[in-house]
Amino acid sequence: MILLNIQDFLLKCSDVLLQFLTTASKRTYFVYMLSSLILVYYVFRKEKRKSFLNYVLHKKVWIGKSAFVDYYFILFNSTIKVLLIAPLFIYGLKLSFETNEYLNHLFGYEAVQLSFTTTMISYTIALTIFGDFMTYILHLAMHKIPILWEFHKVHHSATTMNPFTQYRIHPLELILNNLGSIFVFGITTGVFDYLSGAQISKWTFAGVTVFTLIFNSWGANLRHSHVRLRFYNFLEYLFISPLQHQVHHSDNPAHYDKNLGSKLAIWDWLFGTLVRSEQIKKVHFGLGKSENPKYTSFLQNLLNPFKNLLGIRKS
Repeated sequence: MILLNIQDFLLKCSDVLLQFLTTASKRTYFVYMLSSLILVYYVFRKEKRKSFLNYVLHKKVWIGKSAFVDYYFILFNSTIKVLLIAPLFIYGLKLSFETNEYLNHLFGYEAVQLSFTTTMISYTIALTIFGDFMTYILHLAMHKIPILWEFHKVHHSATTMNPFTQYRIHPLELILNNLGSIFVFGITTGVFDYLSGAQISKWTFAGVTVFTLIFNSWGANLRHSHVRLRFYNFLEYLFISPLQHQVHHSDNPAHYDKNLGSKLAIWDWLFGTLVRSEQIKKVHFGLGKSENPKYTSFLQNLLNPFKNLLGIRKS
């Protein structure tokens, strides 16, 4: 029995790992990687570099020390997802049900009943805006609250970036991010479940939105990379370009706490944390020369937040 449970657990973990390349909800879905490659070629030609192969498959980017820390976190966090996060999704469904019931109690049953098309379009827009705003608030908290920053540091400790750096996240931050996503999903789904007269399956609501497909197809993988893809200046007030997110990972103090948005730049624009691509010249990734050496291994990244909070710093 124990052996079967272990085998089942390992199969679930391997399935989570496989989903990084095979599931459309993941940025690293192979289709998005291929579409990103087209954009990489555009930047390559624009910058007039010599070797496309070397530009794409730079050794330091993919098999350097920092890259392997990314991969270790993906492996480790896959177990966290199976053990802790996957079971939490049921609470998103419960929150959706309770939200729907509360609205029924408050306004009456079938007070409003939108069509399927209107519901899905409105739901996609609402989920995108509400979800992105929640991400901005959580991200801002990660930077401004010292306890949370110690865990978020792990993501910023990458000195080189590839698309999988997106998943270089300390397990505690991973749990917080997923709790935020569950809250957004539960509330938004409950509201539109009520507005549609509960005609639409929760699993339909849980699917990939059109905006997510567009966002992931249009260079989302290049946000964590060395490829300096920028948008037109006016667009960077509305949407975070890959280069803008790279600025967020800069070790330059002038760039700290900037470009905190996930998909939309409007929150950074409204709250004064926006930096556009044309405002910067060079970007070096990491926490700075004094901190980088303390975050070179997987174990350092995993344990340092706890050591730092306890005031136990290695010299």
